[in-house]
Amino acid sequence: MSGVRFLVLFLLFSTTMVKAQQLSLFTQYRENMSVINPAAIDPDYFAFNNNISFGASYRTQWTGLTGGPRTLTLRGNYFADQMSGVALMGGGHLISDQTGPTGFTGAYGRLAGVITSDPEYGGVAIGISAGFVQYRVKASEIVLRDPSDVLGTVDQSQMFPDVGVGVFFYKSVGRGYYGGDYVYGGVSIPQVIGLDLTFQNDNGEFFTKRVQHFYGLLGYYKFFDNDSFLEPSLWVKYAPNAPANVDFNLRYQMPASLWIGTGASSAGTMHLEAGFVLGENVGMTNTLKIGYGYDYSFSTFGPTVGSTHEINLSMSIRN
Repeated sequence: MSGVRFLVLFLLFSTTMVKAQQLSLFTQYRENMSVINPAAIDPDYFAFNNNISFGASYRTQWTGLTGGPRTLTLRGNYFADQMSGVALMGGGHLISDQTGPTGFTGAYGRLAGVITSDPEYGGVAIGISAGFVQYRVKASEIVLRDPSDVLGTVDQSQMFPDVGVGVFFYKSVGRGYYGGDYVYGGVSIPQVIGLDLTFQNDNGEFFTKRVQHFYGLLGYYKFFDNDSFLEPSLWVKYAPNAPANVDFNLRYQMPASLWIGTGASSAGTMHLEAGFVLGENVGMTNTLKIGYGYDYSFSTFGPTVGSTHEINLSMSIRN
């Protein structure tokens, strides 16, 4: 039995309730901030003053295990930053995640309002996302300890509504050396409802429970006169009865088209990333970004899981 199937089987059939991080992870989490927090301002607004963005990312996690998590996201966002008082943001995303015989696919819309006198200089955003999620289990791929025992041969799925909420703050800070820099932060619950999923067939029933996750984001953009910038950031993740996890990342956008980044998480994972930007530096009116992220786990718990690879593609424009 593969490592992933063993872990899934253990979580499904253990008589003791086991709780841990259940939602999708990201290496280049800044590119998926609207997925993490429905009130978040898109990072291309801070970096390039673009208020419309589209993006896609694909992540292959735990390549050392057969059936490791695979996550695909598609997203789009619009920020009506010509407004004041309450500037509206809208958009949505699609997400598909598959881990061994279990997976989910979700479609979400997003609406937020930024309370501000001038969106370019800062504000407080309150946002909500709502949609539907399909959870699925390939019962024929789950084999019990006795190879002759299986849960069934029919794949099963269930559809549920899902809601996320978030609050986000950002501000252009300082003058002189710090003029034009941005600080941002936010908290969110991307899955407010929580779910108890029970699947039944002729061989009995099995269940899994999804609990609320609590996220925190914090970051800073330090801009330099040569059109480069430095961005330290934190992503804090917490699920009840599981250890809190903190991701730290440091990205440097060079004066040319390239950026590099590095970081680590409290779970014993190291991050590396690199990419390039095509925009005004090559005479384009829009901004195209292509990035690659790499994770390696140094954790000694459980089987050797191997590395993680993530590719991100995004396009942003100024309306």
